[in-house]
Amino acid sequence: MTAATDVRTLRRPVRQDPAERRRALYHLASPVSVLTVGSRERLHGTTASTVTLVSREPLLVGVVLRAGSSFARLAAAEGRFAINVLSSGQADVAAHFANSDRPEGSAQFAGLAWTADSYAKAPLLAGALAHYTCRFHSAHAAGDSELLLGHVVRANAGEDHPLFSYAGELFAGSLHPAKEAAAS
Repeated sequence: MTAATDVRTLRRPVRQDPAERRRALYHLASPVSVLTVGSRERLHGTTASTVTLVSREPLLVGVVLRAGSSFARLAAAEGRFAINVLSSGQADVAAHFANSDRPEGSAQFAGLAWTADSYAKAPLLAGALAHYTCRFHSAHAAGDSELLLGHVVRANAGEDHPLFSYAGELFAGSLHPAKEAAAS
């Protein structure tokens, strides 16, 4: 087979019910985070369930947002942002920042305990499992989404259990190591 044949084979349409594909993709578990930016004009936060390590050297994280995200635009303009990895008791915080009807600007942080990061000027939420302070690296269109890359300049972690998104719902609790299969 030639390289051209291989490419044509890969591009052949796959027949599958789109609803079944979407249902299967809901089985990707991911930690829930609130992204924050300290814009000169206003503070802003948004919930994200797709944050992942992209590179160890340099230390880059990737965040998937919807295309045209106002957060991505503000992070690019500001040049820095923060990621608050939520702990198991913060489902209400995740829901708050996912709600498009929440107040704008600093009002969306009313009633929440937070401190401004000294570098990013972005809110670091109290009780979060971890905080990553990032310098904006780049943003890339990816289908109906946008991939935001951040260079981690500072990180810290607390002691708690994570909040996960799985099958369209939020799950909290402790993690237990998988047992190794017995050698045969």
